[in-house]
Amino acid sequence: MKSLKIMVVTAVLALGVSIGSVYAEGPEVSGSASVDVMSNYVWRGLKLSNAYVVQPSVGITYGGFGANLWANWDSDWMDSGEHTETDLTLNYVFSKDKFSLDTGYIYYALEGSPNDTQEVYMSASFDVVLSPALTVYYDFEEGHGAFIVASIGHSFEFSEGVTFDVGASAGFNAENLVMGTDADGEAFSDFYNADLSASLSIPISDAVSVAPMIAYTFPLSDDAENAIEMFSDDSDSTTVYGGINATLSF
Repeated sequence: MKSLKIMVVTAVLALGVSIGSVYAEGPEVSGSASVDVMSNYVWRGLKLSNAYVVQPSVGITYGGFGANLWANWDSDWMDSGEHTETDLTLNYVFSKDKFSLDTGYIYYALEGSPNDTQEVYMSASFDVVLSPALTVYYDFEEGHGAFIVASIGHSFEFSEGVTFDVGASAGFNAENLVMGTDADGEAFSDFYNADLSASLSIPISDAVSVAPMIAYTFPLSDDAENAIEMFSDDSDSTTVYGGINATLSF
């Protein structure tokens, strides 16, 4: 299975980084493990499940380099629940003053699809009011097109490390076939979807936190509405979804 190969590659990657940190001085190694339990699997406005999902993730960083493995388990897939996707992300982050540039590669291993796909991306963000960010993804295998996301967000800090986080984003599809087609069955370039989200991050200890969240996504064009409805069994292009995240940092 392709997803098994990805797990092996990631394990070797993590082991190599850990060994390297023991025998040579260098940037500090850190990691995290998390799990999301969500009412639905929603990705870039596409509703990809009809019931709740469980999404575990584990990542490691070494200086500016990082590797992350993410998976999706769909409680309703084929009526008995099934692991449907495994994603591997490799990235490098460069930061200077209030500017950060994140470049990376994503491999999508899709259990319910005959073909996997791959993306490269670049994201620029600024640590100023509303934390604006712009990310460009390019799918070079199945989509042969790009997807662009502009986002803003803000955190309201409360006592004892509790934060209330709100965010908004807008997506633009640039002939990326993975994101669906227009009414004529053709690739299209148009505004795609908007997301509004809110979450409450609550520290349990120095290493553990939980964060309940809720989000709303809706299309920004007729082309996007048609594409999104093709992925949804209930023919609804808008989705309200939510859940809870638990994270362990080490």
